[in-house]
Amino acid sequence: MTTQRFTTRPELTGTTGMVASTHWLASGTGMAVLERGGNAFDAAVAAGLVLHVVEPHLNGFAGDLPLIAATGGSGEPFVLCGQGSAPAAATPEAFAGLGLDHVPGTSLLAAVVPGAFGTWMDLLARYGTWHVADVMAFAIGYARDGFPLLDQASATIARVADHFREHWPSSAATYLSGGEVPAPGSRFRLPGLAATMERIVAEARAAGPDRLAGIEGARRAFYEGFVAEEIGRFCAAQELMDSSGRPHRGLLTPEDLAGWQVREERPTTIEFAGRTIAKTGPWGQGPVLLQQLRMLEGMDLEDTRSGSAELVHAVVETAKLAYADRDHWYADPDHADVPLGDLLSPGYAAERRALVGATASDLYRPGSPGGHAPRGLPDAVVARVERAIAAAADDGAAADGPRTRAAGVGEPTFGPDPAVRPDGSARGDTCHLDVVDRWGNIVSATPSGAWLQSSPVVPALGLPLPTRAQMFWVEPGFPGSVSPRKRPRTTLSPTLVLRDGRPEIACGTPGGDQQDQWQVPLLLNHLVYGMGLQEAIDAPTWHTTHLVSSFDPRDLDPLGVTAEDRLGPEVLADLRRRGHRLTVAGPWSLGRLSAVGTGSDGLLRGAANPRGMQGYAVGR
Repeated sequence: MTTQRFTTRPELTGTTGMVASTHWLASGTGMAVLERGGNAFDAAVAAGLVLHVVEPHLNGFAGDLPLIAATGGSGEPFVLCGQGSAPAAATPEAFAGLGLDHVPGTSLLAAVVPGAFGTWMDLLARYGTWHVADVMAFAIGYARDGFPLLDQASATIARVADHFREHWPSSAATYLSGGEVPAPGSRFRLPGLAATMERIVAEARAAGPDRLAGIEGARRAFYEGFVAEEIGRFCAAQELMDSSGRPHRGLLTPEDLAGWQVREERPTTIEFAGRTIAKTGPWGQGPVLLQQLRMLEGMDLEDTRSGSAELVHAVVETAKLAYADRDHWYADPDHADVPLGDLLSPGYAAERRALVGATASDLYRPGSPGGHAPRGLPDAVVARVERAIAAAADDGAAADGPRTRAAGVGEPTFGPDPAVRPDGSARGDTCHLDVVDRWGNIVSATPSGAWLQSSPVVPALGLPLPTRAQMFWVEPGFPGSVSPRKRPRTTLSPTLVLRDGRPEIACGTPGGDQQDQWQVPLLLNHLVYGMGLQEAIDAPTWHTTHLVSSFDPRDLDPLGVTAEDRLGPEVLADLRRRGHRLTVAGPWSLGRLSAVGTGSDGLLRGAANPRGMQGYAVGR
């Protein structure tokens, strides 16, 4: 007789399809497509476009998109890179000429080519079965007719309302209904965005009745037609305030959009716990998850238990090492020499694993994969890291009780978002989507960028632009230095797990630098400790902030660990004794994981995060 273990909601099982995402309307949309005969790729496109509308503080129609997927026939995984590249005019000299030593985190200078729409269209054309008008109808309906505004979206608008009124009038006109902050839960409309999407559909129809011709017509309208023209006009027209405290024009041009193409790539993989774990290339932070698992697999995890102090300590310490490598080595491999094979080799993992001790390390330790010396960080960032570590040492490594982190540091909560500052700069959160269908097609996608708070609305289009260029260094000579047509190293990180060469799980989470930390406990809980997907998502989680933030102002919080209090007082006390500077978070406050999969019995499974009362899995 088996004992039913408690979960906050059932782990869904069925045979028709499963959709899990960070918003119930997107999940419902994806399932509606599956019910009408669409496949997982059709469903992902329709649901992803809805996410762009209903979570405007977390992603947008002109945002970024990495996606990892596999077809039910071959089972071969593939990655679509929808991370837009830097403008042709984005050079170190251009920023130095403006008196800037960094790319501002907000407004027009941080804009890169919007990659999400082109990626959705590529997925639809090559793997889907539906027409443009059909997949876009759901998102258009919500934008035109309205959707319930999330509490956090309302709180984010309230945080930046004065900035909109003073500096970004097009954003004020879009998000401040009648000049006021829209109420949480109120019916909210985005008519400008709806009109843009409707015009794209019209141009797709004008391209002819053929499905592929229509998709190409929609892509052309965005990247070579009216959307690109309006984006270029807006970026060049006026100087708008950004987080540097000064107004600037943008660098993005119509030619930048016309010259961009989505890329299909082979995923980066390792073997772990009898599975193949597949991630993006080093233009994203995805391989940092693989580095962590490489180190952890040699630590006799079976002798620990989920949520124990021993496990949390080991995961945190390996994360520090992996993320230090990320900061120094990861970049667009078309523009930088990234020793990815060395970084993921078992021998290098053993070297790094040997650095993990019984107590928390206060060091920032990038490694030397293949014997290559770390490339280093800009002097200003190194100085900030050194000052932060010295200050932590002066304060004392181990605190006697929970500490309170200053506003703007760490991950957002689900009330008023402390990670969004009044000028719109933010740590960067996002959304996530997973789909599996009856034929075994499976998709994991992490749409992001074009947050309402971080970039002014292009008035003729009703949409803001992505600000991912803030992840570049302005100083030349580093893997992550800005250069024309280069992809910024994104934090967006969907995951695919394969068993015996067949797709088994698609999963992911929002969370900026925490995405590839919150996914580690999920995978350990499921693959090592035998939990179901929903139980693994429900389990208490944690992350370290002992890393260089990917977002302006690129700081580091030495020895910092944020943990849900459900880990228990004994575990939290043990972590403090080990020297971790602990921030105790609410019981259901960290991570927004979702997952779908196919079991060995052929049944489809779906699970979603209960935190924030927003994510949902649907299926049958």
